[in-house]
Parts: sequence; C-alpha cells; structure tokens
Amino acid sequence: MIRTFVFIIANLLGVSAALAGGGEGGVPLKHVDINLNDKAALYRGAETFLARCATCHNAEYMRYGRVAKDLGLNDKQLAALLPPGAKPGNEMMGFMPADYAKVVFGVVPPDLSLIARVKGADWLYTYLTSFYADPGKRWGVNNAVFPGVGMPDVFAAEQGVLQPVYKDVKLPDGSTDKRLDHLEAPLVPGSMQPAQFDSMVKDLVAYMVYMSEPAKMQRMAYGPYVLVFILLFTVLMYFLKKEYWRDVKKAPDA
Repeated sequence: MIRTFVFIIANLLGVSAALAGGGEGGVPLKHVDINLNDKAALYRGAETFLARCATCHNAEYMRYGRVAKDLGLNDKQLAALLPPGAKPGNEMMGFMPADYAKVVFGVVPPDLSLIARVKGADWLYTYLTSFYADPGKRWGVNNAVFPGVGMPDVFAAEQGVLQPVYKDVKLPDGSTDKRLDHLEAPLVPGSMQPAQFDSMVKDLVAYMVYMSEPAKMQRMAYGPYVLVFILLFTVLMYFLKKEYWRDVKKAPDA
C-alpha cells in the first residue's frame, strides 16, 4: 500500500515537472499571464475559439448560455457567438462531422473542454505559437512542442509560417542527427504584427482556461466575502475566548 502511494505521488510530481519544464518536444514552455477578470479578453478569446478551433473540435462541456452569463454578455454579443440554428442552451459542438474529420485527419479531433486543465496555459500558449514549416509533413507544418502533430497551422495566415533552424546532435553510436534548435521569423510575414498576434493567442488561451473550469470565476468572486467572514468570525471568537476565560479565572478553586 505504501509503495503504491509513493509510486502515485512520484508520477504526479513527474507529470508536474514535465508540464512546468517543457513540452513533449523538450522545448521550454513560454509563460503566459492569464487574467480571468478581464471579461473583454475572454469574449475575444471565445470569438477566436468558435471561429478557428470549433471548426473541427468540440467543447461539449460548455454551453453558449453559460459563457454569456459568466462574461456578462448582452443579447447582441451572445447572438454573435451562436452558430446558425444554435440556441443558448446548446453545447459548443464542432462544425465538422466526426466521420468526415476521421477521414481528413485519421482520428476524431479531441474535445477541448478540459484541455487547459490537462496541459496548462503555458503549454497551450507555446503550442499555438510554435508551428513551423516542415514540407515532409502532411499539412506542411510541424510543432516544436508537439512533434508530429496531426493538425494544420490554423493561424498561419496571421502569424506567417515560422522557419526552423536545426542543429547536429551526436548520438551514442557516433552518428549525428538533426534536431530542432529554434524557430526564426517567417519568410512571408503574416497579416498581423507579432504583438497583435500574441495578444490574440493570449485571449484564446485565457478563454480555454476559463472554459476548463468556469466555476473558478465564481470562487474568485466569492473569495473576498469569505475572507471578510473569516476575519469577522476570528475577531468574534477572540472576544468570546476572553469573556470565557474571564469567568474561568473568577471561578473559586474546587
């Protein structure tokens, strides 16, 4: 039993270290600051998610109406998010049928509802900004964080396609192998300036972090009230303790 417990803890620590240190490709993850109180950024991220990610991916644990309620959207903003024929109570389902997606990609694209909880914000941010040109791949691109990725670069038009720079790595058998060293600016610039593209991706990641745990916003809203209650309760208990011990000290010895 103890061995099993130690094994589980060791694996959890290993997974946490891997997520903190880098992605599957051994690339250091870039840090991104997420502010769930910036509802305007979350709304922009939702727009990007529905325009790009929902083309193929589902987010079946999230409903349009929940997004509208949490972000304080008006009817016009909610209507802008709704696909044709969808209602506020509907789940965010991808627009591509699963059987067709399997033919195109070889697998059904995964549901993204909880991806931010599984991978983390830094991983998502690094992944989305680390596609690079690789003519040998089906879609002409690869990913520094997720080598051999099976999806195209959906932001190639905005970012441009980054160019890889390789380095020779000596293997134990004496041979050499080319490994990705870093990424350079695209040969053809994208339609967005780097800062503008970076802002768009940050908004998207922020929305995906929110989507993976919507209740967190409620906890953050209740947090100050809980702290005030604890403070007042502590003060009350302090004076109650003083009053109690005053009576104890006055009591005659048995």
